Amino acid sequence: MFKIGIIGATGYVGTEIIRLLVQHPDIEIGAVVSKSFTGRSYPEIYPNFRNLFEETLLDMDPDLLCEKADLFVTALPHDAAKDIIPALIKRGRKVIDHSAAFRFRDKNVYETWYKTTHGMEDLLKKAVYGIPELYRKKIAGSDLVGNPGCYPTCAILGVAPLLRNKLVCLDSIIINAASGISGAGRKSDLPYSFCELDENYKAYGVAGHRHTPEIEQELSALAGENVVISFTPHLIPMKRGLLCTSYLDLKDTNWTSESLYEVYREFYRNEFFVRVLEPGTLPETKNVSGSNFIDVSVNYDSRTNRAIVVSALDNLGKGAAGQAVQCMNLMLGIDEKTGLTYPAYYL
Repeated sequence: MFKIGIIGATGYVGTEIIRLLVQHPDIEIGAVVSKSFTGRSYPEIYPNFRNLFEETLLDMDPDLLCEKADLFVTALPHDAAKDIIPALIKRGRKVIDHSAAFRFRDKNVYETWYKTTHGMEDLLKKAVYGIPELYRKKIAGSDLVGNPGCYPTCAILGVAPLLRNKLVCLDSIIINAASGISGAGRKSDLPYSFCELDENYKAYGVAGHRHTPEIEQELSALAGENVVISFTPHLIPMKRGLLCTSYLDLKDTNWTSESLYEVYREFYRNEFFVRVLEPGTLPETKNVSGSNFIDVSVNYDSRTNRAIVVSALDNLGKGAAGQAVQCMNLMLGIDEKTGLTYPAYYL
């Protein structure tokens, strides 16, 4: 059994990771950490874990924590990550981090978009971007993985085949996406209250959302040249689920939805968690919510010679906790599907 610690265990991502790991056959949760609820039992915060997981929440003491676990998942605010990750790495532990600090190869991009100093530049060269479908071998050999944001995962995997195969114009990519409320984290801010969100659908972060450079970084790597996109996120009044619609102008005109589908099917032929839907079938959030799957559909608009890609995932699943467990399995030498082969909730 491998011993895992979760730091930031009482946020939505943290509790979703625990929900997955209590069912994992090769994992024992050795430590759970919460600054806000130190000393309380986990079911006091989340009663759904009674009789399943009743550990006491610990303080953030690196020496104590390293006695209890060999790999840690950190689900902390961006600035808080620097208080613990270097200490864990220094003590020989592996880390999967959910802050944005290790998603970027260039610290200046991070500091510009997140309005803070990085402070862990020496660790950047160790970090691997945590999309297994693109960086499987690197993740397996890494001690530090920056788990991607939910919007970037959905967008990047949605359009990756088109960019890798150099089929699209790179100066006109538009990505629109809508996420469930849990993507904002567990908070009581007024904009996320019931009366503000129920029966409401709104855009936010227009022309400046912090996931934009993360998406651009990975699309540029896929294309082999610089990519700039227009990205607009939206908030939709449901708990979990994310749907992304991407518009890409094609270089050639001899395409059909069927021929683009074959490009996608070949690109993802060995990827269990990427389900490429046949032409005429579109992704829906209810088909992925509660799972680690991403559903992708590529459609050809002959009138505009444009590929329209629709992709859907669970922002807490493949968009966060599920993908973290997938990376964890790789880092520990376990079959990456272990503990993740369950269907979506649907209802």
